[in-house]
Amino acid sequence: MIERDWGRPFEDPIEIDGRKLVTLRDVGEYVAALPKREHDQREWRAAMEALLLVVNLGGPTMFARIGIMRALNRHHVPAFNPKGKEPHWGRRKLKRDQ
Repeated sequence: MIERDWGRPFEDPIEIDGRKLVTLRDVGEYVAALPKREHDQREWRAAMEALLLVVNLGGPTMFARIGIMRALNRHHVPAFNPKGKEPHWGRRKLKRDQ
């Protein structure tokens, strides 16, 4: 049977500013308390849509967690290293070169 409830807990709680969001209701209240300017941004709207789909249709809570984490980390830009990992043969000296 599919469980549809705001009280469903996440597998891993979401930690924000020293506060733990454990259930779907906690996340809903957190997003509802955001300032309107931030609440209306595209990432938060997508996160709320995922949250409502999980609650209404009984999907896995991981979908809502992914949406919330993407909205929380929307300004994070990962560092890109174009050089990448050096090949191991670039550091090794050959016997003929010694």
